[in-house]
Amino acid sequence: MRVLGLDYGSKTVGVALSDPSCLIAQSKETILRKEENKLRRTLARIEELITEHQVDRIVLGLPCNMDGTCGQRVQKTMEFKQMLERRSGVEVILWDERLTTVAADEILAESGIRREKRKEYVDAVAASIILQEYLDSLKD
Repeated sequence: MRVLGLDYGSKTVGVALSDPSCLIAQSKETILRKEENKLRRTLARIEELITEHQVDRIVLGLPCNMDGTCGQRVQKTMEFKQMLERRSGVEVILWDERLTTVAADEILAESGIRREKRKEYVDAVAASIILQEYLDSLKD
């Protein structure tokens, strides 16, 4: 069993993948798109990853506000979740992603990656944090 972690943003989707034993999340890639509503290629790439890695579950970050309320990004994420489930047939689990991008940026800074280069990696690292939190919850 493998789990795919996604950090869905307005122009990017960070991707992470678990190991087969579902213990460790690893950053995989960042899928870029030119416009927010252009999702055909993004969904096609996710489907390729599902097939290639035999993924049977997806964990999708849910961008709630710090006070726990839902904003406009939550609605777009819910719509993306429905598209993913419809197209892939794979279960999609929503996971609170508050502060994951901040944590990812800190990890990259501590790793010595320059600020200009961090943008290339921050979404995939955030996806790995989302996925790792989910995997850790399975151990309880």
